[in-house]
Amino acid sequence: MNAYYFSILQGSLMTIAVALASLALAVVFGLLGAAARLSPNRLAVAVGTVYTTVIRGIPDLVLMLLVFYGGTMGLNYLVTALGSKGSVDINPFVAGVLTLGFIYGAYMTETFRGAILAIPRGQSEAALAFGMGRVQTFLRIIAPQMVRYALPGFTNNWLVLIKSTALVSLIGLQEMTYLSKQASAATRSPFAFFLFTAALFLIFTSASLWVLDKANARYSLGTRRAQLH
Repeated sequence: MNAYYFSILQGSLMTIAVALASLALAVVFGLLGAAARLSPNRLAVAVGTVYTTVIRGIPDLVLMLLVFYGGTMGLNYLVTALGSKGSVDINPFVAGVLTLGFIYGAYMTETFRGAILAIPRGQSEAALAFGMGRVQTFLRIIAPQMVRYALPGFTNNWLVLIKSTALVSLIGLQEMTYLSKQASAATRSPFAFFLFTAALFLIFTSASLWVLDKANARYSLGTRRAQLH
C-alpha cells in the first residue's frame, strides 16, 4: 500500500509540472487575447471575441479529447498525405499543456482585459504625450497597475486550472489522478487513494492561495496607504 501512496506523490510532481506549464501558456494567450480585444483593428477584436466565446462555451473535457485524438488523426493524415509511412502519436503531456493553456488563456484574456480597462486611460495618454513609446508605456505604466487589478481573477483561474489537471489522466498522462485510479483498481480500495489525492490538491490550492494573497497585499500596499490618508 505504501508503494502506491509514494507513486501518487511522485505523480503530484507531474501534476505541478502540467499546471505551471499550462499557466505560462495561458498567460501568453491571455495577453495576446486581451491585446486583440482592446485593439482598434476590427478583425483582431473579432478574432479575440470568437476565441473567448468559443473556448468558454465548450467543456474542458471535450476540448482535451478533441486536441488529443483529433490532433493525432490530423497529424497522421498529414504524414500520409506527404507520402511518409508510420504513425504519429501526440505526447499526453504536450496535449494536456496545450489544451489547458489554450482553454485558460481565454479566461486570462478577460481577466487581463478587465484589469487594463480599470486603469484610467489618461495615464497612458499622458505617457505617450511625454514621448514614451507604446511598449515603454505598457511596461512602465500599464503592466504594474494591471497586475494589481488582475490578481483576484488570476488567482481564481489558477486554482481552477490546478484542479483541471486531473483531466489529463483521461489521455494517459501518469499524474496523481491517473495513478490513484491505478492504485484503486489494483487494491480495490478507491476511497483511501482518492482521499489522499484530494488532500494533495487541497495542499496545492491552499499554498497557492497563501502565496497569491501575499502578492495581492504587496501590490495593494500603495493603494491602501493612499486610502488611509
